[in-house]
Amino acid sequence: MIDLAKFDAIIFDMDGTLVDSMGSHLEAWHKVCDKFGYDFDLDYMHGLGGVPTKQTVHILNEKFGLNHDSLVVAKYKRDVWNAMDHSPTLIASTAAVFHHYLDSKKIAVGTGAERSHAEELLAKHGLLEHLGALVTANDVTNGKPHPETFLTAAKLIGVPPEKCVVFEDTIIGKQAATAAGMACILVENGKIM
Repeated sequence: MIDLAKFDAIIFDMDGTLVDSMGSHLEAWHKVCDKFGYDFDLDYMHGLGGVPTKQTVHILNEKFGLNHDSLVVAKYKRDVWNAMDHSPTLIASTAAVFHHYLDSKKIAVGTGAERSHAEELLAKHGLLEHLGALVTANDVTNGKPHPETFLTAAKLIGVPPEKCVVFEDTIIGKQAATAAGMACILVENGKIM
């Protein structure tokens, strides 16, 4: 097991880090891109993992010189994702860390997902009840790569940022953790790096 003795708290990203749902989100984004005229690039979209949906729409609008309403596109993406036949599973490596440190460290989740989605997914896997805090896109003004998500989680669990370690699967998430003054451990394809 990875040694996290120098930290008092662990903050996990959710999609792609704790729960294996990135594939279905990327599939939904592919459909969104087709409908709204954005060129779909799998690697680019994966790199935006953790960014709240409405903010992702702003990024895509700017990148492609379009002006779609972020609320309309976000609703379409949510509807597409909800209609898909998928059942996200826990990522074994990070779930093991979660359960190993459950009794010795404060644990939070900081995600770019909407609160209702995050609560549903985490409750389904029996994780929600063990969290000291859950910070979602609905709880912050600035999504990742801004540090607000992680700083809010640290504040809610009462742990200084420098005593927190973040598990993330994207560079944008790592940038947010670093900007928050936290250590960050990357998770790539379900493996802790």
